[in-house]
Parts: sequence; C-alpha cells; structure tokens
Amino acid sequence: MGIKNISLLGSTGSIGKNVLAVVRAYPERFRIVGLSAGQNIEMLADQVEEFSPLCVSVSREELVAPLTDMLPQEYRSRTYWGEDGNCRVATLAEADMVVTAVVGAAGLLPTLQAIQSGKDIGLANKETLVMAGRLIMEAVRENGVRLLPIDSEHSAVFQALEAGRMQDVHRIILTASGGPFRTLVPEDFSLITPDQALAHPNWEMGKKISIDSATLMNKGLEVIEARWLFDITPDRIGVVVHSESIIHSLVEFIDGSVVAQLGIPDMRIPIAYALSYPERLDLALPRLSLSKCANLSFEEPRYDRFPALRMATHALEQGGVQPAVLNAANEVAVEAFLSHRIGFADIAAIVAETLATDMAGDDLDLQAILTADRQARGIAEQEVVRRGK
Repeated sequence: MGIKNISLLGSTGSIGKNVLAVVRAYPERFRIVGLSAGQNIEMLADQVEEFSPLCVSVSREELVAPLTDMLPQEYRSRTYWGEDGNCRVATLAEADMVVTAVVGAAGLLPTLQAIQSGKDIGLANKETLVMAGRLIMEAVRENGVRLLPIDSEHSAVFQALEAGRMQDVHRIILTASGGPFRTLVPEDFSLITPDQALAHPNWEMGKKISIDSATLMNKGLEVIEARWLFDITPDRIGVVVHSESIIHSLVEFIDGSVVAQLGIPDMRIPIAYALSYPERLDLALPRLSLSKCANLSFEEPRYDRFPALRMATHALEQGGVQPAVLNAANEVAVEAFLSHRIGFADIAAIVAETLATDMAGDDLDLQAILTADRQARGIAEQEVVRRGK
C-alpha cells in the first residue's frame, strides 16, 4: 500500500496534534502535504519543520510575515491565510484525504470544497454537518468520496455498525460523559467560571468543545451530526449519560442485540481508524482493563439542567437553516462566556433567544445557510450585550 497524502486543517488544536502523532508513528503510511492553523504560529512553524508540507495557512494575513520569517525561504510563496487559505490547503492536488479538525463554522467551506475536489474526508468538525448536513452528504454521494468520522462517538457507531446491516438498526445510542457539572444544581450555575467549565473529567479537548461538553450542547450537535452521517431519523437517535467514558457509543439492532465500542478515552484511536480504514493500526496505547472498570454507570440526561440538548434536537426536527442558527448562536455565546462577558447559564438562554427568531431557508442552499449563520451571530451578539456583566 502506498503512502496516503493528508491535508490537515486545524493542526495546532487538540485533534490536530493527535493526528500528527499518528502520522509521526507511521511515516511509511502517511505524509502531511498541507497544514492549516489558527494563531499559534510558533507551533505551526515547528510542525512545518518536522513534516515539510507543500503549503500552509494561518487565520489572518498579519500572521503570514512572522510565520514565514521562521520558515525556509520557499514558504514565502506557499503560505496563505483566512478562509481562502483553508480552502487552498483542503483542495491541494496532491492530497488524498483532508482531515477537518478546525473548530466551528470555519470548517464548512473548506470541507465542502475538498469533497467537490474528490478528497476523502476525516471529519472532526461536527459543525460542518450541523450547519449543512444534507448538502454535505449529497456532495459526498455525487463525488464518490468517503466521509469517515473522527469524533469518538461517531467512530464508535461507525465501528458498531459493522456488526449488522443498516436496515436492521433499531436506534443509535450516543454516550455523554455529562461534563463537570452533571450533579450540580441549576441554582449554582451562575457561580460557574470558565476555568471550572474547561476542566473536563475524562478528555483533553480544546476550549470551545470543553464548554460545549459542560452545557451538553456538544451532545446535541452530535445528534445532528449522527442524523446525517448515518442517514437515520432523529427519533432513532438516543443519548445516555455514561460518566466513565469507556463505552463510546452503541447501536441497537431490531432483534434486541446491542453492540458497543469500548476503549480508553484517547482520541488517537478514532483518528487512526479514520486514517487507515478499513485497517487498524497498533498505536502502542495502554489496554482497556475490564476488571478495573467493572462498575459502569448510565443515566438519562437531565434536560431541565441542560436545555441545550433539547434545543439541538428541536432545531434538527425543524430542519432548514435552524441547525445553522443554533450553531452560530452557540459559538457567539461560548466565546462571550470564555471572555467573561456573560455567565454560564446565559449560553443556553442566548441560543434559545436566537432560535426564537425562526429564520427561514433551504438546507440545500449554501448561500441561505451562510446568510442564516451571519444573521444569527448578529442576533446572538445583541443578546450578549443585553445580558453582559
């Protein structure tokens, strides 16, 4: 088997660094041909030195000069920025696969263009399918490419589905850790600080995803993602809180069989499976000891404490651009919370207020999706100002 050439969007984030760890362990299997990052140009420069990609991109034009000052001369003509830069890296002719590990709506356009360019996708950016799931999956079918999930939950479902036929699936069950405030009473939510919300009990994740996990919005976004990834109706997607994060998700078949995927909470496992599918790689990771995790717990999510999960499901049921509105409002609210402009409970409230505007639009119309995204951000920002500390 030849080397698989990979363009990586979001190389300095948590997922991106784990992707590079897998590539580093298997240089005979994988080669990095494109790297895209945000603002951490020092780390990006180190990555460029190690992996020698054909081109790189950063989030803003003003970062190009200081980055290229740290790189060999040839990168002065190979360094791009912004949305155009992400799209250039994603559509690089030499790339066989694009791993989308950027956070938020920024992943949509480069992923769509990569699909249209005939690239297989390793998807760790759930917002792409939240905003435009129908559009993306239609493009996947039209261009004959594979879209492989990297989120641990969706990778688990993908693996469990190997046990049977899709037409024999009764439902998909996504597991949630419950986040750091699973047992906290709502009256104390006003006291939650960003540092507390960032302290996820089981996973090492970026800031935005950590906050989404604390509000359970992350699980709501994953429900929407699962609907499109596996072409399954929303009423056949369930969520169960499993605080140990050992079972990463389950598939229940019509005969009553339930197939689960278990493993230690390490993102290198689903990443490697997406990169090497259908093969598996020996990652030299600690093995799961069943005798040490004998007491596994499960409970229903508390919608009264965490309304974000219900809002996400409702937005999916409404359809159209409503999931894009949900996502945009959440991104604005999470950033405002991280910058101490609003409180923790305000995140869900701002999303709810933005969704109440009930914007119209076709989810197969890219322009309608982008317009709804922009308008929702404006409304959410107004709510941030109104509720601001």
